[in-house]
Amino acid sequence: MHASNAMPTKRKNAKLLRCPTCGMLVRATDDDFPFCSDRCRKIDLGKWASGAYKISSSVIDPEVLEDLGLGGVNHGGGNE
Repeated sequence: MHASNAMPTKRKNAKLLRCPTCGMLVRATDDDFPFCSDRCRKIDLGKWASGAYKISSSVIDPEVLEDLGLGGVNHGGGNE
């Protein structure tokens, strides 16, 4: 006889996460998800608008550019 899991694994219907602004627990089914409230959503939007959050660009290795045939190309805009 094979040993098998007689009891099925239980899965949560609603995954709990934390509000990125205040850390309060929220469910994926909540109206303001991923935030706990409209207030936290607006605080987060304000941080983006003020420049507090930034998406950085990846650093490209010059050797990789040469391998791609892009070596020596000036992508910086030239003389300013």
